Amino acid sequence: MRQTGCIMARNFYETLGVDKKASADEIKKAYRKLAMKWHPDQNKDNPEAEAKFKEISEAYDVLKDEQKRAAYDRFGEAAFQGGFRPGGAGPGGADFAAGFGGAFTDIFEDMFGDIMGGRGRQARTGPMRGSDIQYTMEISLENAYKGTEADIKIPVNETCGKCGGTGAMPGTGEEACPTCAGQGRMRMQQGFFTIEKTCPTCGGAGKVVRDPCNVCGGAGHVRKEKTLRVKIPAGVETGRRIRLAGEGEAGARGGPNGDLYVMLAVRPHKYFRRDGANLHCRVPVTMTMAALGGEIEVPTIGSKGGTKMKIPAGTQTGQQFRLKGKGMPVLRSEAVGDMFIEVAVEIPVNLTGKQKDLLKQLDETMGGKSASKHSPESSGFMGKMKDLWSDLTE
Repeated sequence: MRQTGCIMARNFYETLGVDKKASADEIKKAYRKLAMKWHPDQNKDNPEAEAKFKEISEAYDVLKDEQKRAAYDRFGEAAFQGGFRPGGAGPGGADFAAGFGGAFTDIFEDMFGDIMGGRGRQARTGPMRGSDIQYTMEISLENAYKGTEADIKIPVNETCGKCGGTGAMPGTGEEACPTCAGQGRMRMQQGFFTIEKTCPTCGGAGKVVRDPCNVCGGAGHVRKEKTLRVKIPAGVETGRRIRLAGEGEAGARGGPNGDLYVMLAVRPHKYFRRDGANLHCRVPVTMTMAALGGEIEVPTIGSKGGTKMKIPAGTQTGQQFRLKGKGMPVLRSEAVGDMFIEVAVEIPVNLTGKQKDLLKQLDETMGGKSASKHSPESSGFMGKMKDLWSDLTE
């Protein structure tokens, strides 16, 4: 007896090797692995590969879509028969005939961006803004203190004066690219894939110039060295950027110019160390000045002659003194930082015999019981060390 032909119901979850409760990510990962394994281009000697690849693509085309998956879970493959196609064409329908339902394209779009499928970015055919430029400019601490103006020279693309940026000779214009028919992109069929790429003739613009400008060669811009005046405000620090709007690269196809960003770098100073708005300066003083006290002149960034500062008797190396308002101005503010003077007591060198004798006499008068009075830190140091050693041996 002749049997009536029938198609055994398929289990799409088993086809992809996933559980019925699998997440969308798990389904995608399973399909990606199987698609790579069974793609016909990878199995040219296996006649069953194409059917297997089609089977797993059909399963993924249903399970990747929430509506189709819900219908399949409830009615099985019958949900897609008789014209019932929730969320789009089902297996065997028009979508699949045009490239396995777009399932494999979805995976490749994730992996390769806009070169696969035909759902990538559209060609940029309109006006395009020019690129921004960054220029690093070194200035002295003195110029950062008072502010200044300076000229800089930068190489930049400027809009061609003859063609006005169109790239075409005056009186002519652009026309649709004959290679891509004005689309800016080209499609090529490779096996089961449709690959889309930027048109090599027009570079994605969709248009070409038949009569290029004889000045810029059709580029729409020319390379020039431009001199610009930059105003630097007082109080700037390293890393501060100054924006010059419209001074960057020329735009394409009539688009606006980019911007120029001048990055400032303040050179290290010979005497001053900067800490925000404050300045630090190390000033050496003689041993006698430190012992007896007196007045010294210290450098300040705001005046050529410096300023007077009193040194108290008994000043030690490392001791700091604050000169209020002698630091750097705060950018765009009336506030001013302070100057911190760090004293470095200088020990005399190249002494004569008489000078050495005088120092020995001084040392004798400062020794004995009076040592702790004149040199409290050094005279008590060994006593503190003995206490430390006794604590370690207990």
